[in-house]
Amino acid sequence: MIKLDGRVVNLGHFPDGTLLIKENVSRDYEAERSVTINWKYENDGELVALIYLTRHLKEHGVKTVHLNMPYIPNARQDRVKSDEDVFTLKYFAEVINSLNFDSVTVLDPHSVVSEALIDRVIIKTPAKNIEKVLAKIGEENILMFYPDEGAMKRYSSMADKPYVFGMKKRDWATGQINGLDVAGATELIDGSRVLIVDDICSRGGTFYHSAKKLKELGAKEVYLYVSHCENTILEGEVLSSGLIEKVYTTDSLLTREDERIEVIENE
Repeated sequence: MIKLDGRVVNLGHFPDGTLLIKENVSRDYEAERSVTINWKYENDGELVALIYLTRHLKEHGVKTVHLNMPYIPNARQDRVKSDEDVFTLKYFAEVINSLNFDSVTVLDPHSVVSEALIDRVIIKTPAKNIEKVLAKIGEENILMFYPDEGAMKRYSSMADKPYVFGMKKRDWATGQINGLDVAGATELIDGSRVLIVDDICSRGGTFYHSAKKLKELGAKEVYLYVSHCENTILEGEVLSSGLIEKVYTTDSLLTREDERIEVIENE
């Protein structure tokens, strides 16, 4: 979904499938006016619409255009390991940079590579979102859990709470996660209420194994916050297992509703 200053931009199509966009850049758009395009990613076709809309605005005299893009598409393809790997994140960033936005605001990027590739990027941390979740579930006897050491380094300073972190057991041939170990203040897990925090969830295998291990170690309740949640979470064990009381996320990616998932307003 693309919005211009809070208003949804209608993306129509010609019979051949190409985009039909109408945006009246009239006197309402004074040359010095600052406009903001909000892009909530749903599909790659929206990138083409973003290009056309931004070019249209600039060619009609709008000088200052900001992009608010909470989720960075292609963020997972942040490196290449062989000649056959297409470095989609790099090329995506080059397209965004070519539009010369005055700023590009993103939420909780998947890696520092994204931050380095995008020009004039503004990084929003999920600290306020985590604070909201803690207020909803109650902070009594709360222990934070970060699924790996990277997440621990990124998020542990955002919540002044004791924490533990995971060390994944992965089959490197398939990429499958077979389980994990827990390190840190593990003596605090028994009887605690645990909030798992991370940036992105697809089917949720990491969080399923995390919750399973935490329960085995005596956790009373387990909750999950992720900044970006794909619709595929509904297909994974993270919800069907019943190990997690509630999943909290923003509306940056999720478009489907489920009573086990609560969407919080992004801060």
